[in-house]
Amino acid sequence: MEPASLALLMFAALFLLLFTGFPVAFSLGGVAVAFAVLGISADFMSVGALHFFPPRLFASVMDNETLLAVPFFIFMGTMLERSGLAEDLLTTIGMLFGGLRGGLALAVVFVGGLLAAATGVVGASVVTMGLISLPIMLRLGYSKSFASGVITASGTLGQIIPPSIVLIVLADQLLIAATPSNTVDVGALFRGALIPGVMLAGMYALYVIIVAWRRPDLAPALPPSQRTLTGAALGRRVLLVLLPPLGLILLVLGSIFFGVAAPSEAGALGAAGAIVLAGLNRRLNLASLRQTAQHTTRLSTMVMFLLVGSTAFSLVFRLLQGDDWITNLLTQLPGGAIGLLIVANLIIFLLGFFIDFFEIAFIILPLLAPAAAALGIPLVWFGVMIAMNLQTSFLTPPFGFALFYLRGVAPSEVRTTDIYLGAIPFIVIQLLGIGLICLFPELVTWGTDSP
Repeated sequence: MEPASLALLMFAALFLLLFTGFPVAFSLGGVAVAFAVLGISADFMSVGALHFFPPRLFASVMDNETLLAVPFFIFMGTMLERSGLAEDLLTTIGMLFGGLRGGLALAVVFVGGLLAAATGVVGASVVTMGLISLPIMLRLGYSKSFASGVITASGTLGQIIPPSIVLIVLADQLLIAATPSNTVDVGALFRGALIPGVMLAGMYALYVIIVAWRRPDLAPALPPSQRTLTGAALGRRVLLVLLPPLGLILLVLGSIFFGVAAPSEAGALGAAGAIVLAGLNRRLNLASLRQTAQHTTRLSTMVMFLLVGSTAFSLVFRLLQGDDWITNLLTQLPGGAIGLLIVANLIIFLLGFFIDFFEIAFIILPLLAPAAAALGIPLVWFGVMIAMNLQTSFLTPPFGFALFYLRGVAPSEVRTTDIYLGAIPFIVIQLLGIGLICLFPELVTWGTDSP
């Protein structure tokens, strides 16, 4: 048996454990230990090679300024969500757009995009919009599947619109393949993802407009009796609700885009700004601070444990020459770079049916990135394309997390099949978005020096 054959068995064992529901971080670490023992027994690697693990772990976790931004942005998003930002936006924008056919659905898309830029908390966005907007939409006669699809899809925009935790993780994982002529960092991914993210929200809105025009019975307007604010009063309310989060978004993203602050510094600024906004809304108290800190700690710890496990897995996989075998295979695909892009997108899209985006980022991306760099694919563009594809993992049945979030708060009259069917058109739109950035890479590379 060749070392690469053992590496492939290692990969198969990992996915077998993942599909049994065993925790991913422990699956990665456990498989790494088991196959390290097998590799040493078969004389494919030496015990001394495992000494590389501590410095690799320190470099990827302890001394990693990129990942330092993760807890800051999680804290910022969670604090803004708990300050009632989503509720205020949905109520106000709903009255602003409500007089149009499909106006409530348009309001959900608009608020979903704004929440993505302000919080990036997918679960909170879907749950909040499901609790507030879905009952009203159903009461007005909206199609169950259409309303469910709009809410779940709009809630996932936090995956691609910066500041996104996914983009931070992708930037960290892509660094393994970076070269002086093909660099990548969080700021570059944020700039590259801005236009595709806004474009995707616009495509959602266009779909809503077309449905409301072709099938007005599926998306009726909000009756005048339910629009309690109009005219100047509504305009003042819109400004009062929109300006604070917009100001924070511009401050955080602007400081990164213009090089004034590193992502971790901008994240810290955003976290402090979220506390200030919560205080101005008179929704800041010790309980909300404690809950926000606990949620931030749990999610950040999960990311760190995944990183520890993936570091161990990738080291053993590399010592067994698995990464060289994968890179050679991917770079020799028919069609060169186009062949790699087709295979990469298919793999990520199919895996999104079963496993989470974090798992895909930590397990699959380190295998794809070196091949992409070897074929001259700009890593910033590649990262944004992967992020757009990873977003589908939240919507693809049967295990899309956004579908589960909505199922947990949707009225009993909304069946699970309604939620699944509602997500399908938006999955198609996301795939169309991937196609557009493949055909027009300038949508991503406009802010970089990549070719």
